Amino acid sequence: MTRGPTLPAHHLSYLPRPLDAFNTAPADETRALLLHCLHSLRWSDRIAAHRPYPDPAALLAAADEAAYDLSPADLAEALAGESLPELPEDTYSAAHMALSAAHAAYEARFGHVFVIYLGDVPADEVIDRILEAIRSRLTNDPEEERVTAADELRRLARGRLLALLRGPRAGATGHIAPAPGR
Repeated sequence: MTRGPTLPAHHLSYLPRPLDAFNTAPADETRALLLHCLHSLRWSDRIAAHRPYPDPAALLAAADEAAYDLSPADLAEALAGESLPELPEDTYSAAHMALSAAHAAYEARFGHVFVIYLGDVPADEVIDRILEAIRSRLTNDPEEERVTAADELRRLARGRLLALLRGPRAGATGHIAPAPGR
């Protein structure tokens, strides 16, 4: 008896995909996971409430829409949960000092942490990109910077969701662990 070719395990349709685990996880677990992507209760509640999502594109579209709808209070909440982007381990102390000074000036001007999406930036360009962006954005007026920071938060949330969906971080229980973000 001849059998057809065997599909590799990652193509078997009965194995759970990260989106399946996301769609079927308990609501409180999903909201907690989403809070690691964007630190806004309203945003995480909205994304969790509209499950199931038929595909990753639909989830990302919903995440974008919810991020665009953040009120000033929601934005402040999300910004309060962020921290400075991580620098590569081999970054010189002078670069850390320059970044600390630039961030202090930014925070004094705008009253919140500087946020930037760095998902597409090569590691050797991270510090330069951060410093360049802080210096550039220090010239923004507060409203213009609010819009820019909100867009960077949306991009961060999107990148964190994509990281979550790219690789199965589910354990034997089917629970999804939060994806690290920048």
